[in-house]
Amino acid sequence: MTAPDWLTARNGGLTKGLTDRTWLVTIAGEPQYRLDLLPAKGQYTCSVIQTNNGRRLDDGKVYPKPEAALTGGLEELRAKLGW
Repeated sequence: MTAPDWLTARNGGLTKGLTDRTWLVTIAGEPQYRLDLLPAKGQYTCSVIQTNNGRRLDDGKVYPKPEAALTGGLEELRAKLGW
C-alpha cells in the first residue's frame, strides 16, 4: 500500500507496523497515527489511533475486505484532520 496523495503532499507517509494488520501514518518521518485492521461482524474495521495519546479517531465503519478497511481508515483520518 502506498500513501495517498493528500498525505504525501503534507510530508507524510505510510509504513507497515509490527504486524500485517498494523500501519503507521508518519508526518515528517515521525509516527503520528496507528491504523489497526480488525475483524468486525464477519468483515473488517480500521481503528485509527493517535500515537501520542491513544485517542481513537475513527467512526467504527465496517468494510468487506482488509484492503477496503485500510483505505476507509485513511479516508476517515483525512476527514478528521480536515485535509
